[in-house]
Amino acid sequence: MANNLKAIKKRTKSAGNIGQITKAMEMVAASKMRKAQKKALEGKIYSEKIFEITTSLMADINPKLHPLLKKPKIDSKPLIVLISTNRGLCGSLNLNLFRFLNNFLTKMEDKLKIDFLTVGKQGFNQIIKTDKNLIADFSDAPNFYQTVAPIIELTTERFLQNQNTSVWLVYSDFINALRQEPKYKRILPLTGLKTDYAKDNKTEIGEKKKTDFIIEPSPEKIIDTLLPFYLESQVREAVFEAEASEHSARMMAMKNASDNAAELVEGLTLEYNKARQQAVTTEISDIVTAKISMEVK
Repeated sequence: MANNLKAIKKRTKSAGNIGQITKAMEMVAASKMRKAQKKALEGKIYSEKIFEITTSLMADINPKLHPLLKKPKIDSKPLIVLISTNRGLCGSLNLNLFRFLNNFLTKMEDKLKIDFLTVGKQGFNQIIKTDKNLIADFSDAPNFYQTVAPIIELTTERFLQNQNTSVWLVYSDFINALRQEPKYKRILPLTGLKTDYAKDNKTEIGEKKKTDFIIEPSPEKIIDTLLPFYLESQVREAVFEAEASEHSARMMAMKNASDNAAELVEGLTLEYNKARQQAVTTEISDIVTAKISMEVK
C-alpha cells in the first residue's frame, strides 16, 4: 500500500510539473500569436488589394510586355514553396499541411518533375523523407520574414531562366485563433491566374470580362512598378499567415495539454486520497483487532 501511495504521489507531481510547463508555453504562444495575428490580418488586406489590382490589369495587358507574364503551353516543371514550422508542439498543423500537399500533388500531371523550396524544418524533413527534389531551404533564418527577399529572387530567376514553368505557395492560412486551413496559391506566371484557390478553383482571370482601364503613363511602366510589390506582398502574406497559424495552433495545443494535466492531477489526487483513506482504515482496523485480542487473553 505504501509503495502504491508513493507511486501515485510521484505521478501527481510529474503531471503537475508538466502542466506548469505547458501553461507557460501556452502563455508565450498566446503573446506571440497576438503579434503575429495583427501582422497577418493587416497584411492580408493589402495583399488582397495588390492581388486584385494586378490580376485585373493583367487581363487587359499584352503578355509580351513583360517576361513574368509569359505562360508556358505546358506546366511541365512547377516550383512549390512550402512554408511550415521549425518546431513541433503545434497540434496537427503540419500534419494537415502535408496531407493537403499530398492531395495537391496528386492533381499535378507529372509529380517527378516538381521542385521544392522549403521554409521551416518540419517541411524540410518531410520533403527529404519523401525523397522529393529540394532545391533550397531557408529554415535557418532567424526570422521567416527575412526569407521573403531571397525567395522572390530565387523563384523569379528560375522562372525567367525557364528552370521552372510556374511558382506555387503552399502554407497554412490563418482564419482565426481556433481555425487554420492549408492553402495553395500560384503566383507565377500571372496570366491565367486564378482569383481565389481557397474558395473558387474554376474562375480564371482570362475568363473574366475585360475592364476598360485608362493606363498612364504606359502599361510597361505600370507593370515594372507593380510586379515587385505584387510578388513581395504575396510571399510576405504567406509567411505572416503561416507564422500566425503556428502560434495559434501551439497555443491551443498547450492549452489542451494544460487542461489534460489538470484533469490528471485531479484524478490522481482523488485516487491518492481514497488509497490513503483505505490505508488509514486498515491501520485502525489492525489496531482495534490487536487491542481486542490482547483483552481476550
